[in-house]
Amino acid sequence: MSFESLGLRAELLRAVSEKGYTTPSPIQLQAIPLILEGRDIMGGAQTGTGKTAGFTLPLLQRLMESAKPDNNRRAIRALVLTPTRELAAQVEESVELYGKHLPLRSTVIFGGVKINPQIQKLRNGVDILVATPGRLLDHVGQRTVDLSKVEILVLDEADRMLDMGFIRDIRKVLALLSKDKQTLLFSATFSEEIKKLSNGLLKSPALVEVAQRNMATETVTQVVHPVDKNRKRELLSFLIGSNNWQQVLVFSRTKHGANKLTESLIKDGITAAAIHGNKSQGARTKALADFKSGKVRVLVATDIAARGIDIDQLPHVVNFELPNIAEDYVHRIGRTGRAGNEGEAMSLVCVDELKLLKDIERLIKRDIPKDIIEGYTPDPSIKAEPINRGRGNQQGSRKPGGNRASSNRNNPRSSYQGGSGNQSQSGNRSRGSSRAA
Repeated sequence: MSFESLGLRAELLRAVSEKGYTTPSPIQLQAIPLILEGRDIMGGAQTGTGKTAGFTLPLLQRLMESAKPDNNRRAIRALVLTPTRELAAQVEESVELYGKHLPLRSTVIFGGVKINPQIQKLRNGVDILVATPGRLLDHVGQRTVDLSKVEILVLDEADRMLDMGFIRDIRKVLALLSKDKQTLLFSATFSEEIKKLSNGLLKSPALVEVAQRNMATETVTQVVHPVDKNRKRELLSFLIGSNNWQQVLVFSRTKHGANKLTESLIKDGITAAAIHGNKSQGARTKALADFKSGKVRVLVATDIAARGIDIDQLPHVVNFELPNIAEDYVHRIGRTGRAGNEGEAMSLVCVDELKLLKDIERLIKRDIPKDIIEGYTPDPSIKAEPINRGRGNQQGSRKPGGNRASSNRNNPRSSYQGGSGNQSQSGNRSRGSSRAA
């Protein structure tokens, strides 16, 4: 099917064509017609499947259809809530891109930057507001936003917003909105908290789910490289250098760890930058821009800061440390293999993280192949120690769904081999890297 068959306006089809898209993704095929009908949506889709366009295109069309010619003073008619600044900026870019031929205005507001320029834009009038919950409530407190005219509400990555503790903020925002609004809730995972939220928010929602929940996309090749903890940085530099990787997104568990790893990579002669919550918004924006442009080869990120990193052909993701929450593994590796492109996700796993690895494999219902890099065989005499999450850790105190990874407890000594995963000696190239590069 084509975008034309979905009933979109000529201006939207023109913008889609200029972007180079010809065929809708599965989430777009299912979601767009339902949203155009005015239905509430509960959407589940893997990251990188075209979800943002899936709600942005019909949202723009719905606003055009209900536009009032005599509305001289613009009111906020659509509100998109996202968990992070980077994701908010990404969504706003999509709104601008797909709405470039329409007379609709949009803006984005988030914390970490001065509020006065945002106030000025809001005073000038906007139809579509993309926001993070905290900064939105700052504006509510200063009476610089009026949400009473919102016709469409989008909760993007609702699972992450709840995991970050935004439920109270979300409920405060909901209390300011009309009960007659159309609500679109998108979440990569459907925890019990998400279901509870949707039950009180959505009206007879249509379920749009294009892939099994918590499953990694098939376009991503996954591999685990067992290695001692104190040799992880050395192995990472070796993999980047020996394979000549030019664009690598690396995940660290903590902000302090991200900074330390970035400094070490730079000392190894590899251009790198860190992105996390302690960085100013200017520094985060610059780091991401330098990474996208190729000025920086390695971007070291924490889970929360990485939401919103959208690079169509990002070839490599490396888990320098496994996440405490198994679902975050799916989000991490979903940064590659986007829009139908192939990608490679590697995890450098030490003995301390074997329990976390088992949790991940249980979640995705598969064993991840194990591949020991020659010269980096783990020392079998090293015993597992509790994982130090660090004061800079950004993870919440719970895991969506309630199955907390018990990484703070002493884990029993166990083998790297598991299920059908093959443990082999390799040369200077990790499995699949030449294909994904």
